[in-house]
Order: sequence, then structure tokens, then C-alpha cells
Amino acid sequence: MSTLLWILAFALAAVFVASGAMKIFVPREQLIERTPYVEDFPHTIVQGIGLLEILGALGLVVPALTGIATVLVPLAAAGLAITMVFAALVHIRRGDTTRAMLPSMVLAVLSVLVAWARFGPYPL
Repeated sequence: MSTLLWILAFALAAVFVASGAMKIFVPREQLIERTPYVEDFPHTIVQGIGLLEILGALGLVVPALTGIATVLVPLAAAGLAITMVFAALVHIRRGDTTRAMLPSMVLAVLSVLVAWARFGPYPL
């Protein structure tokens, strides 16, 4: 199970780094074309969310790799899960389809799994 959690943490980190980098570095107009919800928020808020995603991704793997402050791993996973719940709520508020909400929901569930496992039966 520990190997599965490592794989899951690295996969989640890769997704969140990519998503966060896109929110920070892609121009607003291109972001709106790819993800229409962006037009509902100021660009600084979208960039802030991107920064939080990158920090959360780092929190999933860096403490585990270094063995320093390993409690940050489940905390980062829980924070990312909460972020994804709010992302799904934004899609619900906009009246988006389930297909638009699905990535947020899957990422939330996987993040909760990592948080639960690392807080509970499989700590670092």
C-alpha cells in the first residue's frame, strides 16, 4: 500500500503542478478558452489558486522525500482535496455538466485517500 501511496502522491503532484503552472503562466484569454470558469474570477485570484496548487503539490512529495516535517504530506493532501471540492462547487454554481466537474471530483477523492492513509494507517 505504501508504494501505491507514493505513486498516487507523485501523480497528484504532477497534475497539480501542471494545473497550477497553467493558471499562473497562461494568458487570461487563453485560459478562458480552455476553462471558461476563469472569466468569473479576477486573474490574480486564478493565479493565487495556481500558486496554492503548486505549493500543495510540493507538500505532497518534498516532506516525504526529505523525511522532514512529514505531517505536511497529509495536510497538503487535505488542502488540495478542499480546493477541489470548491472547484466542483464553482462548476455546480455555473451550471456546468458533470463532465466538467469530474476532474475536480476525482482529484478530491484521490487527495482524500492520500490524506486519510498518511494521517492513519500508513504514516511516513
